[in-house]
Amino acid sequence: MKNCIIPDGYRNPLSVYETQCAIEYIKHNFQKSLCRALNLLRVSAPLFVEEASGLNDDLNGYERAVAFDIPSVGAEAQVVHSLAKWKRFALARYGFPAGKGLVTDMNAIRRDETVDNLHSVYVDQWDWEKVICQEDRCQEYLKAVVQRIVNAIYVTSETLKIEYPQIKVNVPREVLFITTQELEDLFPGLEDSHEKENALHRLHKDKAIFLMQIGGKLRSGRPHDGRAPDYDDWTLNGDILFWNETLDRSFEISSMGIRVDPERLELQLQLAHKEERRGLPFHKALLEGQLPLTIGGGIGQSRLCMLLIGCCHIGEVQSGIWDKETIDTCREAGVMLL
Repeated sequence: MKNCIIPDGYRNPLSVYETQCAIEYIKHNFQKSLCRALNLLRVSAPLFVEEASGLNDDLNGYERAVAFDIPSVGAEAQVVHSLAKWKRFALARYGFPAGKGLVTDMNAIRRDETVDNLHSVYVDQWDWEKVICQEDRCQEYLKAVVQRIVNAIYVTSETLKIEYPQIKVNVPREVLFITTQELEDLFPGLEDSHEKENALHRLHKDKAIFLMQIGGKLRSGRPHDGRAPDYDDWTLNGDILFWNETLDRSFEISSMGIRVDPERLELQLQLAHKEERRGLPFHKALLEGQLPLTIGGGIGQSRLCMLLIGCCHIGEVQSGIWDKETIDTCREAGVMLL
């Protein structure tokens, strides 16, 4: 399968200069809307963490972190995959009360990522985390937060189109909530998880989809997708998906969820056979009740810009390194890679 696919007749609705202006507009205005919607404060965040801290996100469990030594400190460091665990530590250290949270620009390198229209080894996202109460650890609260995020995306899209009327993307405000088990039951003949997502979204192009409960095994014996056992509660998490008209497919914008409490951490470490992590600083602090209950997630910055502008390749909205096939395919199609 080709790494780069350019839809027939595709043209970016904006010039390269206008695209840069639109990227700045989206990043500035969406962050403001998100902070208002979820009561978040912007903070600074690390590009790398100590390997021994256990703070790095191990994603699906097989990705290799970019690592290097710091001789003057005497430590081994890893470039972050995301800030899923660091954010929870920061909320505790900075004294955030319940109902308030943080957001930061997260820049990561994922060296084992398969590079294609949607993926790059460079990942940029808004990483956010919010302190919640015990009674908020429920599906109703999760759904309410998802709706607020989708509303912020919708408003950003509508105001962007006022600035650039040539953009014809229509972003929905309504959300369809469905679990991964319900999705599997709907399409038992499809093996691939993304094929299931596409099949469902083709029936509901006028809605965003929040696909819930990712990480645990389904009745088929397989999980819908991998999810690290030590940040999301697999029963209270999910992905926000939009239908991407340009690429004619379902398009993930955010992975998020209510985080594990001590009980869920213990269980999920057992299920994932990762019990050895209990002794790491982050896990130890969580198990001892030193960290607040939280909800959080990541929202792709380049992904959101692609969606709202109507771009077909992530290289149109971020600088990166691409294989020769991608470079040649885009050049022939008149697609400008930054």
